[in-house]
Amino acid sequence: MISTSGLMQLGYLWLMVLGLATCTTSQTMVKSLPGYPGLLPFKLETGYIGVGENDTVQLFYYFVESEGKPGDDPLVIWLAGGPGCSALRAFFYEIGPLQLQYGEYRDDVPALELNPNSWTKACSKCDIFGCPNDNRIFIHERSYGIKRYIIGISHRNIFKEELSMQFVRDHPKFINNTIYVAGISYSGIVVPMVTEEIYKGNDAGLKPTLNIKGYLEGNPLTDKTEDVNSRVEFAYRMALISYELFESTKNNCKGEYANCNQNNLACMADITEVNKRVEDINIQQILDPDCDSKTNLVRDGNPTRHASRRHLRQNPIRMIPTRPSLKGVFCRGDLYKYATVWANDKNVQKALHIRKGTIKEWSLCNTDMTYNYGKPSMPAYNFNIQNSVAYHANLTKRNCRALIFSGDHDMMVPHVGTRKWILSLNLTITDSNWDAWYVYDQEAGYKTTYAHDDYSLVFATVKGAGHTAPEFKPVECFEMVKRWFVHTPI
Repeated sequence: MISTSGLMQLGYLWLMVLGLATCTTSQTMVKSLPGYPGLLPFKLETGYIGVGENDTVQLFYYFVESEGKPGDDPLVIWLAGGPGCSALRAFFYEIGPLQLQYGEYRDDVPALELNPNSWTKACSKCDIFGCPNDNRIFIHERSYGIKRYIIGISHRNIFKEELSMQFVRDHPKFINNTIYVAGISYSGIVVPMVTEEIYKGNDAGLKPTLNIKGYLEGNPLTDKTEDVNSRVEFAYRMALISYELFESTKNNCKGEYANCNQNNLACMADITEVNKRVEDINIQQILDPDCDSKTNLVRDGNPTRHASRRHLRQNPIRMIPTRPSLKGVFCRGDLYKYATVWANDKNVQKALHIRKGTIKEWSLCNTDMTYNYGKPSMPAYNFNIQNSVAYHANLTKRNCRALIFSGDHDMMVPHVGTRKWILSLNLTITDSNWDAWYVYDQEAGYKTTYAHDDYSLVFATVKGAGHTAPEFKPVECFEMVKRWFVHTPI
């Protein structure tokens, strides 16, 4: 049973490929960070874990230990999205213990403060559902100085059970802790794969045996074709395109938009019209202003946007706008530039014990790794897993729990597509079917609970949230996960 007092625990793993098998496991306690006043009020550990043949793959990690009962609280492996995004996005903007103070600077870097809505937050606002403590490990999908990275099946070869096993070996007090694998966005492809590998490692008798209990995913990309196809239906449901255009596009394209036949002129004309209607809509949160290049729902590549590094090279740190705007409106993307400035500071890298020579310039997301409907964005990257639904299906045969949640204003990975692949698992609806769930007496979204033998899955929408949900609705998402961790209906 999960403890209901103290702090949730949060740890981050950044993937570091050094190309040399000369490093051994290392651990260092970080007591202070540039930008934060005084000592950190939580235990932050960083270090390297070697995995793969001859430890040629070196994983740099953060780990923030619970102030509740670290030896009893669950250990959670969190994988960043993107593909190719840093764990710092989760750390500063989604669920981490610290956040950036926009327009404020300390120690010549953007100032840091405690995040009042962090998943690592002390339970001063606990309600009757209690507060879980957990040991949370976050996998960073893009390294400092990485040259080549294979998305998909290679995650199984790199992570498999090795990562978790090595971490537990190096931290023996966590050997009996329950383990969950978690992630957001693109990591929806990888999370069920890693979860299954841990179960299979236990089946094979690998030691130490890991106490794996399940997984959770937010705004998860799962089926790269169907998730993109669902954007057209979502656009219609949200009144961004007309009924007539939706019906015409569906009929002419036969429901296939991401990989439609380009010789089908009627279909291509409809898709062009759909893109025209939504080109000024922010695909990540349809209620936010659209401050970037034109949106295309299908055919013209992944419309994920990342803050420009060129802007940072051209402008001194204090030239970053205190209140980012475009013609007087809020532009969320500008906020990410603060993390880039912070992480590129030499004193920050020294405080985190980053090995010298492993990075020239850090960025929040590696834009070379954008996914384009099954085609690699450049020869160095291979996206060889198109659909992870089969891994979810395999997990339904396990003693396993799952939480899947989606922002209902996310058009990047719409909830309608997520619900579709969940239905394909042929699970049984149990105690709720699209029922409202509440935070402080207000509807926070809708939920459905499924089960199959010893497997259970909760699917929840987060009202008003975009891609990714915790960034837009931190209070609601924190309430949701802490209830789920203590086996209480959300």
